[in-house]
Amino acid sequence: MNEELIDGIKFDDKGLVPVVVQEYNTNMVLMLAYMNKEAVLRTIDTKLATYWSRSRQCYWVKGETSGHFQQVKEFSVDCDKDTLLLKVEQIGPACHTGEISCFYRTIL
Repeated sequence: MNEELIDGIKFDDKGLVPVVVQEYNTNMVLMLAYMNKEAVLRTIDTKLATYWSRSRQCYWVKGETSGHFQQVKEFSVDCDKDTLLLKVEQIGPACHTGEISCFYRTIL
C-alpha cells in the first residue's frame, strides 16, 4: 500500500473525494461516488468498493443489499490527487435502476 499517496489525497471541505468507477475488463464508466479517508482504507482492506453516502450519511459497500458487488482490481489517484479511480469487476448491474452503468442516458 502506498501510504504517501493515500496521505496526499485532497479531500474537500466535507472530507470527501469523488471516485470514478470503471469496469476492469472493458473500461466502461459505471458510476461516480464519493469516499472519505475511512472508506478509502476499508476499500483497500477488503478489496470491495466502499463509499460514503452523502444522502444517508453512512458507509455503504456496493452490493451489500443488491448482491451487485464491486471487486476492486485497481485503485488509483489522479495527478492532482483530488479524484480517485476504481477499476472493478462488477457483479451484476452497477446502477440502482438495473442498468449496467449509471451513464445510460445519451445526450449527444
